[in-house]
Amino acid sequence: MIDAILESPYINSLPVLFEGLKLTVLITFSGLFLGFILGAIVGIGRLSKKKLVRSISIVYIEVVRGTPILVQVLFIYYGLTEDLIGLSINSLTAAIIAITINAAAYIAEIVRGAVYSIEKGQGEAGRSLGLTENDTMRYIIWPQAFKRMIPPLGNQFVISLKDTSLFSVIAVGELLYMGKQYYNVTYEIFETLLMVSILYLLITIPTSVYLRRLERKLDV
Repeated sequence: MIDAILESPYINSLPVLFEGLKLTVLITFSGLFLGFILGAIVGIGRLSKKKLVRSISIVYIEVVRGTPILVQVLFIYYGLTEDLIGLSINSLTAAIIAITINAAAYIAEIVRGAVYSIEKGQGEAGRSLGLTENDTMRYIIWPQAFKRMIPPLGNQFVISLKDTSLFSVIAVGELLYMGKQYYNVTYEIFETLLMVSILYLLITIPTSVYLRRLERKLDV
C-alpha cells in the first residue's frame, strides 16, 4: 500500500514541482519587498502637496493598474530589448520587475489609504510639539498607518503569488511552468495540475487564515 502511494504519479511529480515552488516564492518575496519600497514612495507621493509629484504618482498607479500584469511582463521581457536599453533582461529578472512594478501600484493605494485614515489631529499634535512634517510622518503617522497596512499587504502577497503563474509565458521555471514541463513528458496532466493546485493552496490558505486572525488581533 505504502509503495503504491510512493510510486503514484502524484508523489512522483513533487520533486519537479518543488523546484518550481522555490522560484515562485523567490519571485513573490523579492517582488513584494521591492514593490513595498516603491509603493511606499508612490503612495506618499500620491498624498504630496506638490502637484507634479502627485500627478506622476497618479499616472503611475492608473497606468499599471489599468494594464494586465501579463502585458507588463511581456513588454519588459520582449519590448525592452538590448538594443533599446543597452542590457539584456533574462526571464527571472523580468518576472521580478513585473511583480515589483505591478504590486507597487496596488501597495501605493494601500499606503495612501492607511495614511489618509489616520486622524488629522495626530498630525496637528505632532506639529504642535515642534516636529517637522517629515518627522510627524515618520514618528507619529507612519507607525499607526503601517499597522493598518498589514492585512491588505498580506492579501497582496496572495495575489502576487498567484500572478507568478502567468510568467510561464516567458519560460520562467515557476510552479506552473515546471508542472507543464512535467506533464508534457509524462502525460499525467490531471495528476500534475492537481498537485500544482494543492501546492498553491498550501501557501495561500494558511496565509489567508493567519491574516484573518491578525486582523482581529490588531482590530483594524
